[in-house]
Amino acid sequence: MPPIFVISGVPGAGKTSVCKALLRRFAFGLHLPVDDLREFVVSGMAHPVPQWTAETGRQFGLARVAAGKVAVLYHGAGFAVAIDDVLGSADAEAFGLPKPHKVLLHPDLEVVLKRNAGRTNKAFDTAILETTIRHLYASQDKRAYLEAGWRVFDTSALDPEETATAILEQAI
Repeated sequence: MPPIFVISGVPGAGKTSVCKALLRRFAFGLHLPVDDLREFVVSGMAHPVPQWTAETGRQFGLARVAAGKVAVLYHGAGFAVAIDDVLGSADAEAFGLPKPHKVLLHPDLEVVLKRNAGRTNKAFDTAILETTIRHLYASQDKRAYLEAGWRVFDTSALDPEETATAILEQAI
């Protein structure tokens, strides 16, 4: 059976690029960005920036449950699956997945900020994320992720293809 990956990291860490590079290595691959599922909300969308609210948390929770169900469905049909989201060390359980490979992308903060500033795949000015990135980065305790079974990759000097290779070498 192909693998299921949960890929996390702060905004700008390279989750989308790495997921795509990783999944291209399988005959069938499905990328599930939690943010994309959240964008299906037509009215009442609760954005996490500038302020996280109870409604924001509820909508993230719904998107994570949905991502988990879609991942299980596609995985059962023979797809490798990668869910991408910004998660705490214990948050991967929200997806309800059978033994996912949990991966934290953790490049240096200055690398993340530079990558974020250069992103063109967002429909908004990514500069508004800088304060959030700094806060999330400071709150990531790599030790807690390792203790919770995550593999932590410093991708500061790696491109997405090199990162995908490193993940596969350790995960499979």
